[in-house]
Amino acid sequence: MVLNDRIRAFSELGNFLSQFKSTGYEKVNTVLFNDDFFEGMVDKIDSAVHYNGWFTKENVLFSLNEWSDALSQDNLAEWLSPYSLSAIKPKTVGVIMAGNIPLVGFHDFLSVLISGHKVLIKQSSDDNQLLPYLASYLTTVAPDFKEYISFTKDRLSHFDAVIATGSNNTSRYFEYYFGNVPNIIRKSRNSLAVLTGKETKEQLTNLGQDIFRYYGLGCRNVSKLMIPEGYDFDLFFKAMYPYNDIMNSAKYANNYDYNKAVYLMSNYKLFENGFLMLKEDDSYASPIATVFYETYVSIPELLGKLQADQEKIQCIVADNIVEGNIDFGHTQSPKLSDYADGVDIIEFLTKIN
Repeated sequence: MVLNDRIRAFSELGNFLSQFKSTGYEKVNTVLFNDDFFEGMVDKIDSAVHYNGWFTKENVLFSLNEWSDALSQDNLAEWLSPYSLSAIKPKTVGVIMAGNIPLVGFHDFLSVLISGHKVLIKQSSDDNQLLPYLASYLTTVAPDFKEYISFTKDRLSHFDAVIATGSNNTSRYFEYYFGNVPNIIRKSRNSLAVLTGKETKEQLTNLGQDIFRYYGLGCRNVSKLMIPEGYDFDLFFKAMYPYNDIMNSAKYANNYDYNKAVYLMSNYKLFENGFLMLKEDDSYASPIATVFYETYVSIPELLGKLQADQEKIQCIVADNIVEGNIDFGHTQSPKLSDYADGVDIIEFLTKIN
């Protein structure tokens, strides 16, 4: 398959996904092979929710909508335009996926295939319902992809390169097993927001999306606030109020109650509003229902700290304070070129021999 055919196939997948919105499902007759796949996709969405208690239908559909928007022919062509992909000789790239949020490994899947390589996928049991079905749709649209996509439940074997996503602990095992082949091995990272006290209520309300989407389980979820000394949390908590129904989730509410009890027994100072706790802490990874905060004296001092800690940080939400910062409310809507850990996957894939 040439690049244009691969782009067309993924854009057809984007058209297919566009039918499944949080406002309702609408079957569109012009979507290719829709009679064969539409009802099955409805079942797979329900299955994803059933298999993982953190995967609500709202969050699954949000992920599908984001991928539907990203997989337009124009977006794909623009993303790939800086790269030279015509000389790639297909190699097998093993991809070990996480399962913390719906379709968290799709970008790796997309990147390997659209660059012209073969993908060997080992999924997390927490997120194993959607991707095989989307792969089946893709191979129906473009049968040449059939020999390029394979899944395994066993230990990876017969591969030329690896992309593996895990924790700081699992990364040590990945480095041991895969250190002899070209690899991208991702460790734990977290995201933060830099506040100055001058943010509007709308910006702070949008920040709630960055905090609460997927219950805060993604590496792009804001788990920490950097605030100036003397910051008043009153406006922040007022802006968070629209998200109070998150406590309707028993799993989230249980985590809130448990972590609150632990903090209170330890005599930690907390700010809380009944569904979110703020705790002063210099760590970046906060528990569910908690956001850590840390104060800064000056912006130059803060920038120095963030530079020193860059390998712990996935992305930063701010209002034009940090180079490359993300607007409030947009952490879970990355562009195709927003690579995890800042590692250019397509560039990596062009150099596999």
